[in-house]
Amino acid sequence: MSLLRMEGITKKFPGVIANDQVDLELEEGEIHALLGENGSGKSTLMNTLYGIYRPDAGRILYRGEEVHFSSPTDAIASGIGMVHQHFMLVPTLTVTENVILGLKSQKSRWNPILDMRSAENRINKLAELYGLNIDPKARVWQLPVGAQQRVEILKSLYRNAELLILDEPTAVLAPKEVEHLIDVLKNLARSGKSIIFISHKLNEVIQLADRISVLRNGVLSGQVDALGATTTQLAEMMVGRHVESPQKTPAKTGKQILTTSNLVVKDDRALVAVKDLTFDLSEGEIVGVAGVDGNGQKELTEAIAGVRSVESGSLHISGLPKSRGKRFRTIGHVTEDRHQTGVVLPFSLWENYALKTCGTRPFGDWSHMNVGVMQEHTTVAIDQFSIKANGPDVAMSTLSGGNQQKLVLARELALNPTLLLAAQPTRGLDVGAAEYVHGRLLSARDSGMAILLISTELEEIWTLSDRIIVMYEGESMGIVEANQASREMLGLMMAGVPLAEIENGTSR
Repeated sequence: MSLLRMEGITKKFPGVIANDQVDLELEEGEIHALLGENGSGKSTLMNTLYGIYRPDAGRILYRGEEVHFSSPTDAIASGIGMVHQHFMLVPTLTVTENVILGLKSQKSRWNPILDMRSAENRINKLAELYGLNIDPKARVWQLPVGAQQRVEILKSLYRNAELLILDEPTAVLAPKEVEHLIDVLKNLARSGKSIIFISHKLNEVIQLADRISVLRNGVLSGQVDALGATTTQLAEMMVGRHVESPQKTPAKTGKQILTTSNLVVKDDRALVAVKDLTFDLSEGEIVGVAGVDGNGQKELTEAIAGVRSVESGSLHISGLPKSRGKRFRTIGHVTEDRHQTGVVLPFSLWENYALKTCGTRPFGDWSHMNVGVMQEHTTVAIDQFSIKANGPDVAMSTLSGGNQQKLVLARELALNPTLLLAAQPTRGLDVGAAEYVHGRLLSARDSGMAILLISTELEEIWTLSDRIIVMYEGESMGIVEANQASREMLGLMMAGVPLAEIENGTSR
């Protein structure tokens, strides 16, 4: 039975048609994947369903009746819940406090303010029923990303949602967390919940969904059953062309650019995050750092970039200026969280592009900024990196995640750095944008740049790297040539088995 029908949905913003007469149908108990490139209109379509936007044309039928949601409150009251890509949680509050935040019904005769015990009991029952595995008393900041996402799902279930919308739910999850989420969503569907799963990850979509709808440039380009669908077919539907894997030539290495010896770095809690790490990186090569998120990769990158102190050991970068400002402009750094540390969302594109160069010629000096030159260079970058934007003056916040990432990469490569730190460079990007970023990184490597690639995407590490370091609990499990590494080997190392034990056949 049809639970939802969206007919001819059109949504326009200044200078762009985000959705152009899009149709979508969802059955009860179905997992329906909404697939598309960054900026294809997936999130806009779901924000229209959820009451964040009002459609300019078309209609929405829910349980056979036409509905007009003027806010998310209306959608929630009708049994629709949405888990956004960027979580809507208060880190200092507990799981229970976050789940019941904003509700007026958490009162009892004995507790006229909040009936926390009743709420905790209900959260425990929901968590047990759907395999969500969460402690209601834990504070959100203490939870890993996967657990925080389960809190978001619990918020919707607690409000009796029958239709769940998940926007890019696996973008920040480690492989084990992705597997758990897929199990949770299948449990929800078996219990009768209906799910719309927004994604650009082809294998996950095929593994999870019943049906797949593909958007391209705001238009529905096709719909297929997940059973029998192939990644090649879906990629071509997404981007309108054949998508090829990047071709990597043998590395031609030069002098050593980065060397570390017994490096120790602490995290924000003053606990050791990087333990006795020793490796080197030369011109013309990509060294990949693999591992599940939270095993010291972030602290390692920040120590190399100069924004985190080294506790002990040595870290040397060839030709590094002593001035902190010049060092900032010498090292290219694509940070793992573009919204937190990569861009300033309210700023224009040219202001973001000029963040590292606004005090140097020809962009300006200590007394003024040459805005015209900055705008010209940004316009060139928009063209060269195929960034979908209406000129350099628009706000960064108006771009899709993939286009934001392209501008960050353009800015860092424009420095022509000797060393580039690329942390999660394709996190949240679709197959077309990821293909583009991979090609740019390989071109930079072939031009002689030294690149340290940090990624939780094993396929990305494997495809781009010349050598691979696997980190587990802050330690290196070994360094292996990429062309000699197998998926099984890297998987064991990511689970904490040293390379030496694998090679000697002594691993359990």
